[in-house]
Amino acid sequence: MKEKLSALKDEANLNIQKAATLQEIDEIRVKYLGKKGEFTEISKSMRNLSPEERPLFGQLVNETKTFITNLIDEKNLVLKNEAKKEQLMSEVLDISLPGRDVSTGGLHPITETMNFLKGIFTDMGFDIAEGPEVEFTSYNFDALNIPETHPSRDLQDTFYMSENVVLRTHTSPVQARYMEKNQPPFRMVCPGKVYRNDYDISHTPMFHQMEGLMVGPDVSFANLKAMLEQFVTKVFGETKVRFRPHFFPFTEPSAEMDVQCVICKGEGCRLCKHSGWLEIMGCGMVDPAVLEAGGLNSDEVSGFAFGMGIERITMLRYGIDDLRAFFENDVRFLKQFK
Repeated sequence: MKEKLSALKDEANLNIQKAATLQEIDEIRVKYLGKKGEFTEISKSMRNLSPEERPLFGQLVNETKTFITNLIDEKNLVLKNEAKKEQLMSEVLDISLPGRDVSTGGLHPITETMNFLKGIFTDMGFDIAEGPEVEFTSYNFDALNIPETHPSRDLQDTFYMSENVVLRTHTSPVQARYMEKNQPPFRMVCPGKVYRNDYDISHTPMFHQMEGLMVGPDVSFANLKAMLEQFVTKVFGETKVRFRPHFFPFTEPSAEMDVQCVICKGEGCRLCKHSGWLEIMGCGMVDPAVLEAGGLNSDEVSGFAFGMGIERITMLRYGIDDLRAFFENDVRFLKQFK
């Protein structure tokens, strides 16, 4: 048995030295150390030995097995290094090739437009204010002079969380909260998400608004007109504007502001419905009842307010004709604004 073990050791050593590939060294490992290999057969034959011979022979088997295992591992490492060198020698790196472009993200067009508009108003001395998106009806409606019979309070227009709590339908509640905590004179804008129960080509259940408020002694409609004309110039460049009488519960007098169509320059096209004008915001002088609800004395101060849809401004800036494109997460669409 010892002679057989010694011959097996010499044979394995010779075969390992002659192995030239990783496949050959793996076949040698299976031949000697596998489940049906030579050492498995030797271990089975140990049952024919006497109890006194088994420990010594078992120790010799383990030493031989360890010796062969180490030789296989060493040879395997050598062959792997040689294969790696051959691979590196065969691969040619052309350093004259241009580098691969790294795909980077970018701001969503609505976010970019909102940041752009905030920059305009901060340059004009306006504070940026924020408020809760889940709002009390007392701020969302009552403080803004919106009566209980107004259709905007209906379930088909407003998302109610409870009888007195809603998802805010505009950012005007932020103005009401701001008046409670600040003394005039002040000017502020409040951008953010708002929610209404509507969805079609020009409406979505969630959208973005930016509303503004300026309060102080002797604030007039002339101040409002001058400020908004300056704002439009910064957004769209030199263009014509017009104010049309309108009604809002929280302003009196009220108006809607139009700009000359940015596509046809007043000639008439599909975007402006061949009118030559595009509505961009509502505005007006703050109703005295709203000032009083905010804790201000309407005999001492006056103010103006305005509000615009961020999506509407974004569509006009980029010539987008479907509001739903902003919310479909189509990467092809979003990549255009990187």
